[in-house]
Amino acid sequence: MDKKAYIQANKDWLAKKSKEEGVLPLPKGIFYKVISSGDSTGKSPSLRSIVTVHYTGCTIDGKQFDTSRGGVPLAIRLSDLIEGWIIALQQMRVGDRWEIFIPAEQGYGRLSQPGIPAGSTLIFDVELIGVM
Repeated sequence: MDKKAYIQANKDWLAKKSKEEGVLPLPKGIFYKVISSGDSTGKSPSLRSIVTVHYTGCTIDGKQFDTSRGGVPLAIRLSDLIEGWIIALQQMRVGDRWEIFIPAEQGYGRLSQPGIPAGSTLIFDVELIGVM
């Protein structure tokens, strides 16, 4: 598949996914589905927060490109992550686990990353463990 067709296939996949039951919108074309909910009074991160998460990332063909599961959770300042994560995690509360669907423009865009072709829609299963 050429680059243009790949990018279009990713956009089409996300458009179809956005219409599935239980899939909810966030700003900038990001969508999510709640896997499980934490405490409704739990803490949500801000841009400067350090978040602790377990996550798995894959592309629309199901190829996993990264995970923290089976190891140490990721602890990082929220502002240091891709825009799709920044937007989604600020809506989450500690204990929430969401499947997040991020369009390429809010992920790595035109840049390729190891295991992630340019123009990829990213799918993350993210559990927010802590906020500091």
